Amino acid sequence: MSPLRLTLLTLTALLAFAANSLLCRMALGHALIDPGRYTIVRLVSGAIMLALLARAWRGSWRAAFFLFLYAAPFSFAYVELTTGTGALIAFGMVQMTMIGASIVRGHHPSPVEWLGIALALGGLYWLVRPGLAAPPIGAALMMATAGTAWGYYSLIGRGSVAPLLDTAGNFARASVLAVVAGLIALALPHVHLGGANSALAAGIIDASAKPSGYLLAVVSGAITSALGYVIWYAALRALTATRAALVQTLVPVLSALGGIALLGEKASWRLVGAGVLILAGIVLTLRPRRAA
Repeated sequence: MSPLRLTLLTLTALLAFAANSLLCRMALGHALIDPGRYTIVRLVSGAIMLALLARAWRGSWRAAFFLFLYAAPFSFAYVELTTGTGALIAFGMVQMTMIGASIVRGHHPSPVEWLGIALALGGLYWLVRPGLAAPPIGAALMMATAGTAWGYYSLIGRGSVAPLLDTAGNFARASVLAVVAGLIALALPHVHLGGANSALAAGIIDASAKPSGYLLAVVSGAITSALGYVIWYAALRALTATRAALVQTLVPVLSALGGIALLGEKASWRLVGAGVLILAGIVLTLRPRRAA
């Protein structure tokens, strides 16, 4: 793959990821739809889009499980998190997951890459360290789970030889998991846990969803998720696990800028500083190595 084609594919995928954060925050931050229903509509609409494009399905239940485990907590976490904060937590965990798996497999980053990793993780720590502006712990943990799952989904994608067919199969299977989880959640209001009904069930059966909420979920599922993930799988074949992890940390910066420009979210010194550290880490990691 030529460097130009790889750059275009990667940048397009990262823009799609940032758009997903914005669409999710727009829908859930303004209570246009509940997180459970958003997840189901997103995955099902993505599966339908890919079914129209692909004549056959591949993928695996393992990849589909991680896709679902990313999509569901991602939606619930964005009820409380801002666009930039959520993306920063998610893709910080993506970085740790993919780089950690690479190290376990014997592929160790270079000293310069370690420095880039340290800078990016330093930016993440700056954002979530205890303090007045720190995000709610429950939402942060859900987003961390989503990021970890996406890291594993990306690692699986590095072995894909048919990105469209694999993504189509993964979305179809993940849609089944989402619908089954929704049906189970519908029965949970009858089971009292400590005197309170399941928050997940409440999110599934909330009847206040608006047409605009469904529309945002469909756009996220059919366009920025389904098509964006196909493009990402195509790019992953030419990226090392370390570089694939680190380039994704650009997503929080793109998401934060979009949140400020489109959603009226305020920039904070904490977010700006974290973004600068992440960008510095990416630049160091992508620098060509000098010949010996």
